[in-house]
Amino acid sequence: MILCRRIDSPVGPLMLAAGDDGLRHIEFRENRHPADRSDWHGGDSPVLQAAEAQLREYFAGERRAFDLPLAPRGTPFQLQVWQALAGIPYGSTVSYAQLAQAVGNPEAMRAVGAANGRNPLPIVLPCHRVIGADGALVGFGGGLPVKQQLLRLEGALPGEQGGLF
Repeated sequence: MILCRRIDSPVGPLMLAAGDDGLRHIEFRENRHPADRSDWHGGDSPVLQAAEAQLREYFAGERRAFDLPLAPRGTPFQLQVWQALAGIPYGSTVSYAQLAQAVGNPEAMRAVGAANGRNPLPIVLPCHRVIGADGALVGFGGGLPVKQQLLRLEGALPGEQGGLF
């Protein structure tokens, strides 16, 4: 059984869903690829409680990495891309080309972009840290304003890194 709960956040309401094996989904109000919720039931679990607490710490600027049991479902390639997302440090960004390189398939930028767009655990698996080669904010399932807000929170918004002038 998948248990879910809605939480409020600075980027709008988030729906968290977890099974016995770990956190399965974090969904924004507007989600480009919403999950099938037919087997979701409102409830609570230690995983949902931990996810909510860690997300609150993240939004408060007190957490840079998540320590949660994760159980995303996807193809082997998607899982490989999502695992690579976990390696992008807080406050950093990478391009789709760099992410394709990280998964050992430098020619697969579009496939990496598609897998990135289907990430069921945004924020925790930080797909918001993937940007265009030219620094443009492109492709985010929760919408570009949310991506911008997350990058700003981390001090990683292209063009906004402080300087002398």
